[in-house]
Amino acid sequence: MKVLVACEFSGIVRDAFIAAGHDAVSCDLLPSERPGPHIEGDVLDALDQEWDLLIAHPPCTHLAVSGARWFKDRPLEQMRALAFVSYLLDAPVPRIALENPVSIISSRIRKPDQIIQPWMFGHGEVKATCLWLKNLPPLVPTDIVEGRTPRVHFASPGPDRWKERSRTLPGIAAAMAAQWGAA
Repeated sequence: MKVLVACEFSGIVRDAFIAAGHDAVSCDLLPSERPGPHIEGDVLDALDQEWDLLIAHPPCTHLAVSGARWFKDRPLEQMRALAFVSYLLDAPVPRIALENPVSIISSRIRKPDQIIQPWMFGHGEVKATCLWLKNLPPLVPTDIVEGRTPRVHFASPGPDRWKERSRTLPGIAAAMAAQWGAA
């Protein structure tokens, strides 16, 4: 299967699909943190290739409800973020998963098909993650564990805090590859 992982600088989801035997490429404006197939550039320019599956992680800065107090000051940025999400959801790819935290996508575009938590996939922490799906089944939990630590919420301030908060955890990436790679 030919997989494009959009807006991913970490390479975690890409590498999970590669490990499962797929032809996967990540794409982000940033360079990849890990060696592997990566397009450094705008994902909109990469969508003209023929992909079987698109997994998109659009930036949540102007979408996540955790930042709602700043929405009134940045209406243009929010409008552009929603247009980007709409474009990704409507991309000419047969199967699509779009991932984002609880956000205005739910009220402005449509409700998510599923909300997952890291503790459902082997990580003892909480971080509600919404999935908007096209021609894909909801993810089935693979390793429910104890522990409900809000690690990402309490991450120390700093210039790279957003990077730590945006990385997909390996257990979730492995579930995506195993379950959606077989879809």
